[in-house]
Amino acid sequence: MDRLGSFSNDPSDKPPCRGCSSYLMEPYIKCAECGPPPFFLCLQCFTRGFEYKKHQSDHTYEIMTSDFPVLDPSWTAQEEMALLEAVMDCGFGNWQDVANQMCTKTKEECEKHYMKHFINNPLFASTLLNLKQAEEAKTADTAIPFQSTDDPPRPTFDSLLSRDMAGYMPARADFIEEFDNYAEWDLRDIDFVEDDSDILHVMERRYPKEVQDLYETMRRFARIVGPVEHDKFIESHALEFELRREIKRLQEYRTAGITNFCSARTYDHLKKTREEERLKRTMLSEVLQYIQDSSACQQWLRRQADLDSGLSPSVPMASNSGRRSAPPLNLTGLPGTEKLNEKEKELCQMVRLVPGAYLEYKSALLNECNKQGGLRLAQARALIKIDVNKTRKIYDFLIREGYITKA
Repeated sequence: MDRLGSFSNDPSDKPPCRGCSSYLMEPYIKCAECGPPPFFLCLQCFTRGFEYKKHQSDHTYEIMTSDFPVLDPSWTAQEEMALLEAVMDCGFGNWQDVANQMCTKTKEECEKHYMKHFINNPLFASTLLNLKQAEEAKTADTAIPFQSTDDPPRPTFDSLLSRDMAGYMPARADFIEEFDNYAEWDLRDIDFVEDDSDILHVMERRYPKEVQDLYETMRRFARIVGPVEHDKFIESHALEFELRREIKRLQEYRTAGITNFCSARTYDHLKKTREEERLKRTMLSEVLQYIQDSSACQQWLRRQADLDSGLSPSVPMASNSGRRSAPPLNLTGLPGTEKLNEKEKELCQMVRLVPGAYLEYKSALLNECNKQGGLRLAQARALIKIDVNKTRKIYDFLIREGYITKA
């Protein structure tokens, strides 16, 4: 029976027991007749006489342990390795941390043992001295010692070293011609600009705004997950936003009763047309409201110019107080005029309301009146977001003509 040492106390560094597959804890058994690979058993499996394939319980064996001294009788080989690992982990001089990691020796014992056997050991000192002398002897033939204040050394003119160093400038420690004089030609035509942000953000701009905001937020984590994983993460969220948008469109189609692609295309076209017409009516109503007053018209134009340029309106809209009443609105050529009767045309002229807008307001008030069984002025003002005086005139007119009833 031999007594051998294992220089690692980490059970995960050793192969598992062939009997129970558990991590081997010292001491453990190694079969001297089986292998390679080596056949290891824990003490429990060895005492049970475990046998496997060619391994028999009567084979000779070795006890694997590091519980024996190497440099000091009071220090085992396992403790020697633990000391070296602790010094590597905690750093030389941090003896309290080294002792805490070892758990078996005090701070003073760790420092004394390490300084005695690994720093001041004559064997190690002579080995380091021999290595240093060998390195100095190796470079003695090629090194030319000189002081920085002295004149730089120059080889003789007819020597081999002079030919090898042709073109060398000792005072500048450089050659007249570079070793690869055309090495920078590949870079000479590159144009480095001060701000490359537009170029760097080309790929980002193809994402919707929500994904761009996420891209900026997650940029700091790109160095952790790596470029490929980061791009996959952003692409997955871009796909999520796209799917959510398409699902919302599908729900809108289903709500409108659309069940095929042809109807969906017609619906999108009509929706876009309605939005454009609504925008035109709104702009036309606002223009006609202020076109009779030159001052108000100029203010409106300046306000629209500010809005088009992305600025906040610098000119406040003029109020109706202190201004002469505007003349009746000319309905000639306005869309929706043919749908009005004479009294409704007269109302639109006096209130200065575009026929298309009046028809929308009338329809909204009639629907609400039918739902509630009557309509109050406050409810009408909540439905129609225009001047309160105009709302009252429309409300009184519809009641007078019998379109709606008071609640």
